[in-house]
Formats: sequence, structure tokens, C-alpha cells
Amino acid sequence: MEDLVRANKKRLVSSYLQRFSSVLILVVIIVVLAIANEKFFQFSNFTNIFKQTAILGVMALGQTICIITGGIDLSVGTVQSLSGVIMAVAATEWGVPTVVAIIMGLAAGTLCGFVSGVIIVKSGIPPFIMTMGMMTIAEGLALITTGGLIIKDLPEEMVFLGSESVMEIPTSIIVFAILAAVIWIVLSKTTLGRNVYAIGGNEQASRNSGIRAGGVRIAAHTICSLMASIAGLLMVGRLHSATGLMGSGSELNTVAAAALGGASLTGGVGKISGTVIGVFTIGILNNGLDLMNVSTFMQKVVLGAMIVIVVVFDTLRSKKILD
Repeated sequence: MEDLVRANKKRLVSSYLQRFSSVLILVVIIVVLAIANEKFFQFSNFTNIFKQTAILGVMALGQTICIITGGIDLSVGTVQSLSGVIMAVAATEWGVPTVVAIIMGLAAGTLCGFVSGVIIVKSGIPPFIMTMGMMTIAEGLALITTGGLIIKDLPEEMVFLGSESVMEIPTSIIVFAILAAVIWIVLSKTTLGRNVYAIGGNEQASRNSGIRAGGVRIAAHTICSLMASIAGLLMVGRLHSATGLMGSGSELNTVAAAALGGASLTGGVGKISGTVIGVFTIGILNNGLDLMNVSTFMQKVVLGAMIVIVVVFDTLRSKKILD
């Protein structure tokens, strides 16, 4: 019993340390970029940062839930694309009312997560492998839906959330804030949230205590894909168009955001507040590199290095906890 208490204390302390280190990293990046480029602190630049990070942030919220369960969802980027193009094509080519088109896109994207979750639970396939397969399937369906073309002339109602502002605050960041609050409540105040942490910490023990781990995993992947689908709506609004590849490649950014915010890739640890910090860390870093005219290719190198460092740190931290 004492060993269990000691292990839990170590895990809690480690979680706090990583969360505060994330805040420190964010502050350091802001200070360095402010010194390096005077345009960084302009209001228009921060508005741009908010618009860029909101879409990533919405996807990262869902990814955080999957990571806390000890899993991962690599399909979020292409599910975002699939959801967005279905909305766009339904509204512009199929003659479907805008609201119905949006619902169709959200439903299709959410279904991808539900299917992934069911197959993971029923077959025992690792989430990494299953969602990698779903990533390819969703991308293919998105390209088939658009015929490889860019879908333009979208209805005003469809682009509002991703492109407009309310009292000079981008609507996309308002959506992100609302969803972050909702997911925070789910994880911290509901039975589902407690079960998510339980199966991520020790799935066998949670099963022994009566928790339906399979149902929790299905719910986690379903919610994750719903968040990706909402991000698809925001993306088509921001671009005023839709393409079959518009979300491809963003899945690793969501993992990096969650990990930077303190979510453990081994499961059982993670906070929405930390993910929000991770999202803005990535968004601000990319924005600062843009202002300094750093090439997109080099930005990928920087992000990749950041992911490696975070994963190594998380692995070492987990080993210390187990020891």
C-alpha cells in the first residue's frame, strides 16, 4: 500500500513539474521572439496566431483524450479533411442545405472515430496501427469526394466560424475556448473522464473494478474524431475552400501539443489546460519562425526535434515513476 501511495505521489509531482516546464518554455519562446522581431507583439499578428492555433487546438483536445487512455489517433488530420470536403461538396454540388451539409460532414468524421474504436476494442489491434489505416482510408475518401479539385464558393454560413470575428475576437478561437471548457468538464467532472484516466493508468485494474474499458476507448476515439470534424468546419471557413489534403500532416502537431502540455504517451496523465499551453507553444513558435523568414522545411525540422525531445523526456519520466 505504501509503495502504491509513493508511486502515485511520484506520478503527481512529475505531472506538475512537466506542466510548469511547459509554461516556462512558452514564456521563453515569447520573450525570444519579441526581442528578435518587433512585429511579433502587434495585435494583428496575435489575431493571426489565434486563427492558426484554434484549428490545431480543437483537434488536440480530442487527441489528448486518446493519449490519456494510453492510445493515440493518427487519423485526425485526414478526418478533418474528409469532414470538411463532405460539408463543402454537399452544400455546393449536391444541393443540400448548409446546416444539413455541416451535419453530414460532422457525422461522417465522427463515424470514422467510432469505427476505429470498435475495431481496436473488438480485434485488439493497437490504436497506432488501426488509426494509421483509418488515416489512409479517410484521405482516400476525401480525394474521391473532391475528385482532387479545390471546392470553392462556399455558403456564408459555412465559412463564418472559421473566418469572422466577434468584438475583434476570431470566432474560431471562441469555438476553441468553448470546446476546451467542455472537454475539461468531461475529463474532470464526469464518470467518463475518471474512467479515461483509470484505463490509461492501469487498464487491467480498471477492468477488475468494473469499468467497461472497451466502451471508454470507443468513446475516446469517437470524441476525438468529432473534434477533428469540427476542426474541418473551421478549416473550410478559414480557407473559404476545401481540398482533400487540407488537414493531412497535422496529426503529429496534435500529439506534440498534448505531449508539450504534460500528457504522458504511456497513458494516465494529461490535462486540457496543459494541451492549450502546448497548442499555443507550437502556434507561437511557427508564427515567430515565419516572421524571421525561416523556411517551411526548417520549421518541420524544428517541430520534429521538439517532438523527439518531448517523447524522450516523457519516456525517461515514466521510467523514473515506475522505478
